[in-house]
Amino acid sequence: MTPSSPTTPLSHDLGTTGPLIDGNWLDHTSAGPRDHINPATARVNGTVLLAGPPEVDAAVAAAKKAFPEWRALSPDRRRRILQRVEDLMLERVPELGRLNTLELGVPFGTSAALAQLSAGWFGYYAGWADKIEGATVPLSPRLVPGLDYTVPEPYGVIGTILTWNGPIMSVGMKIAPALAAGNCVVVKAPDLAPFTVARFAQIALEAGLPPGVLHVLPGGPEAGEHLVRHPDVAKISFTGGIPTARKILDAARDTLKPVLLELGGKTANLVFPDADLDEAVTETVRSCFTLSGQGCNLTTRMLVHRDIYDRAVAATAAAATALRVGDPFDRATALGPVVGGAAHERVLGIIERAAKHSRLVAGGHATDPATLPPDNREGYFIDPTVLADVDPDSEVARHEVFGPVLSIIPFADEDEAVELANSTPYGLGTALQTRDVSRVQRLVPLLRSGTVLVNGASGQPPGAPFGGYKQSGYGREGGKEGLYEFLQTKNVFIRA
Repeated sequence: MTPSSPTTPLSHDLGTTGPLIDGNWLDHTSAGPRDHINPATARVNGTVLLAGPPEVDAAVAAAKKAFPEWRALSPDRRRRILQRVEDLMLERVPELGRLNTLELGVPFGTSAALAQLSAGWFGYYAGWADKIEGATVPLSPRLVPGLDYTVPEPYGVIGTILTWNGPIMSVGMKIAPALAAGNCVVVKAPDLAPFTVARFAQIALEAGLPPGVLHVLPGGPEAGEHLVRHPDVAKISFTGGIPTARKILDAARDTLKPVLLELGGKTANLVFPDADLDEAVTETVRSCFTLSGQGCNLTTRMLVHRDIYDRAVAATAAAATALRVGDPFDRATALGPVVGGAAHERVLGIIERAAKHSRLVAGGHATDPATLPPDNREGYFIDPTVLADVDPDSEVARHEVFGPVLSIIPFADEDEAVELANSTPYGLGTALQTRDVSRVQRLVPLLRSGTVLVNGASGQPPGAPFGGYKQSGYGREGGKEGLYEFLQTKNVFIRA
């Protein structure tokens, strides 16, 4: 099903949202209100009541109190609740997509697709809720007479810190498996994008989730740090950047709680001479400029064999230039704005510095307001930018831009391609474009990334594990691996 865009959004006003604690929405908070800015218009379109330490304490206490009953609930009942969450999310895909678009400026088609994908994780993990099982451990009766077996158990209260660039997707990847495993969850929603998460929480309550099992706290760094340090939070699941991850690890040190980290990436698409060049260009451009480049596993580097390099550069520049930038509710729009004024300035600064040492072949500047609809002329739009002949050791090639910028780098052979692909601090994903199956088998073991995509991008199916190597983090989201991130193994030995 491909959701259709609303012809006229019901309202561009998001209203007010605040913390959900023990089934109740707060109308005032310790950290106070904050205006929400629509990045597509640069105008205030909502109010966020931010949580502080007192709200974190209240939410954790309520989650701790609710945990024994939720854990004891029969697995088939947990399964039915999560299945109902999926059903209701699918019914509300247009609404969830609209909220995400008004929060972040993401084109509506992409926002709706992310909401649909998130619902799929709830369906997938609903199926796991009544299939969590341990194992018996073989013993030698002569040496150790008795019975030994394992029991997977939930942690208790999980603290989840969501990223602003894909909050509805993180809802499915993080909250669904934690609930299926029998945990209670306290969510620190991003202050830049709390409205979609709040609407999801309403849907979860409507589906029958007990009020104390899920809590949502829109908040900033202070709320996040307090959540990590809280002694009654048993584990943290975080998606975001490396500097914040370091602070989280430091805050988690006192209680020695485990942390799941899904961090940044600098995904390369390796294009070989035998590849379908049109397809390789299409996939690279589609992936790189999704979410206006504001994603961790987007193909922001294109590594191209020298034999086809000039053709690839010309085709990529033409494809990027053809993308439409503008109103995120317009079906023809491919790129919305970046998230805000600070991001707009930062990304343009990176482009300006990179253009001094590489060849600018497309974009490179803020979108001309005259080409935008009147309501969007103050928005934070940047034209899709393509840089060729990029120095592999440069800032733009090694670090996340989090904006619509693609770097193209040539290589001579497989060895150099692998070396370039592995040359950044990250290890989230790599893509290969080749018809040679033997080459795929040779290169996959050499690529230091958690995901390798061959001849096309993946929509991240719920059953596939996702996570990184190196500074892209550790732990896995999705699949069976994602479920067991929220379970601990207890061993039981009964002497004969």
